[in-house]
Amino acid sequence: MPSYSLSHLADAALLRGLSTLVAQDRITTAELLAHLAEVDARQLHLPAAYPSLSDYCVRHLHWCEQAAYKRIRAARAAREFPALLTAIADGRLHLSAVVMLSAHLTPENADQLMSAAAHRTKAEIEVMLAEHFPRTERLGLVHAVGASAPVATSVCDQLSPGTVVPTRFETHAPTGSVAPVAQRRYELRVTLSAEVHAKLQHAQDMLSHQLPSGDVAQVLERALDSLIQKLEHRKYAATSKPRAARAIKGGRHVPASARRAVRERDGEQCTFASEAGHRCEARKFLEYDHVVPVARGGESTVANLRLRCRAHTSTRPSARTESNSCGTSARRQRNAPPSGEEWRAAPKN
Repeated sequence: MPSYSLSHLADAALLRGLSTLVAQDRITTAELLAHLAEVDARQLHLPAAYPSLSDYCVRHLHWCEQAAYKRIRAARAAREFPALLTAIADGRLHLSAVVMLSAHLTPENADQLMSAAAHRTKAEIEVMLAEHFPRTERLGLVHAVGASAPVATSVCDQLSPGTVVPTRFETHAPTGSVAPVAQRRYELRVTLSAEVHAKLQHAQDMLSHQLPSGDVAQVLERALDSLIQKLEHRKYAATSKPRAARAIKGGRHVPASARRAVRERDGEQCTFASEAGHRCEARKFLEYDHVVPVARGGESTVANLRLRCRAHTSTRPSARTESNSCGTSARRQRNAPPSGEEWRAAPKN
């Protein structure tokens, strides 16, 4: 086991060691980004049973979301402009600099911008980019909010201060946040439009007999119960009074009885599994996928249907493990729809 106690080192030796490690870290970072860029290009997160590269980095590599975002953004920029890797390795550019430059780099200006950003701080690069790419000033906005709304007065009150925010997610108005405040308790903060606020008040008025206090959390719970019931009925044909199963017709139509059975068996989760046995954890963008495609005679039966996320549907050629000629039958068998008992008994990764 390495010892991390350095109290015995002389000052000069400590500083030399630090400089050596920083140089090694820069080289390692450049190599890491090169690997990540190639993994991204080959879409290797898909056969590993992760719906996105970001999900792979967070759940498999155990990076935090911000570290995953920065490295993916930098890796994609470096794949297009390989000189960025050299600049990282020799210490001219730090990771945040690459992320900031990535939105502005073109074959014509790449060398100029990299030279201008060399050995500069994040704040200095922000000024440099503003000079090269001026934006229209934003007018101040006034929002009607409650007097008790807390205001961030220090860096400690801000969420992830100083981090690089994805440009495409910039917004002028808050989109809301949910944060844990105690065991099984969460705080929801959201800005409502006048129309939504009127709907909330109307719902409180309509519930005044059953809910005299007008408690917003209880109103929201009832509204979500109603919405989820409608959405589950639309997507999974969920109902308290199911009809008898009808004869299966040809084509892509999935009967209601089959939708209910597949949902129950697959547990509303993508069923794609990697060679190591890891099951994709995606619960968003789920679709009913035919094991044997309809074009090749597959039917919309429970045995021939499975839930897959959009990234792992069989129509995507990037699901590499199923497109390779070697071991195709075994891999199809491995990714065939499992029974509910199999997934419930399997160890959770």
